[in-house]
Amino acid sequence: MSLPGNAGHEIPMSLRGAYLALHRLADVDFTPYGITADQFPVLVVLRNGMVLTQADVCRRSHTDPNTMGSMLALMQTRGLVRRMRHPADGRVPTVVLTPKGKRVFTRAFNGTETAHGGRLSGLFRPEEVKALVGFLHRIFQEFPPPPRRRKKQPLATMMDA
Repeated sequence: MSLPGNAGHEIPMSLRGAYLALHRLADVDFTPYGITADQFPVLVVLRNGMVLTQADVCRRSHTDPNTMGSMLALMQTRGLVRRMRHPADGRVPTVVLTPKGKRVFTRAFNGTETAHGGRLSGLFRPEEVKALVGFLHRIFQEFPPPPRRRKKQPLATMMDA
């Protein structure tokens, strides 16, 4: 049921529809390179060879932290990334792109850039692209992810303190 004029409904539903359409397109286009639409943003974030914390990769790729660990484990199994412990704080997981991951990123980016860019640029004039990107940035800046909740300590530990 559509609620005309209800921005609180129309905007999120339209964004969801557009995201899912682009996600389906990207999944098909990335298949020949052995990656998924969800994995590509991770490769983008790591493409410059920087070692980042897993939390940084989540933030920069706009990926849910709950799925990042399993996605990175799969990507490591495929030889695309290497996961390590932070040298100063062994509790913090870090990740870096492997040479194979860099090659896959480059091939996937070059192989899909024209298709994705061509399809999207055909829909919008340059000034519309600028406006749309500005609107989208405004949304995710206004509604950042909630702060991470600290894990609750077991009751016995809290009582012993």
